[in-house]
Amino acid sequence: MNFRPRPKEEPEINLIPFIDVLLVILIFLMLTTTYSKFTELQLTLPVADAEQLRDRPREIIVAVAADGRYAVNKDTLEGRGVDGLAQALAGAAAAGSAGGTGPNVVIISADASAPHQSVVTVMEAARRVGLTQITFATQTAGAAQR
Repeated sequence: MNFRPRPKEEPEINLIPFIDVLLVILIFLMLTTTYSKFTELQLTLPVADAEQLRDRPREIIVAVAADGRYAVNKDTLEGRGVDGLAQALAGAAAAGSAGGTGPNVVIISADASAPHQSVVTVMEAARRVGLTQITFATQTAGAAQR
């Protein structure tokens, strides 16, 4: 019987395979992020001719300033009430119905700091006149930082 203590071998951690795996992952990530730049589509947009422009909806642009003032198709309004705004929208809708086809679309272009009530007033005036298609004008984050 051999009761002598055997010399213990210390475990050895080999870091070379670990480093190899990390380098492969790093190279994979570098290639895929660089490759994503080449996946964007290069588009050439078609040119619209006059026949197609007549089918576009008639737009009524309502601008709302930061202090709550209104402008309908670049005509500034004196009052801030729903009735005056409804009359201006009705006049713009009647002027727009003389030519072209399609429904009238109200585009609300409100300042970012405009009161919420001002935007709701525009929507209420459009409802009173019978303009049911409403959209909001926005800008991209890049354009807002300039």
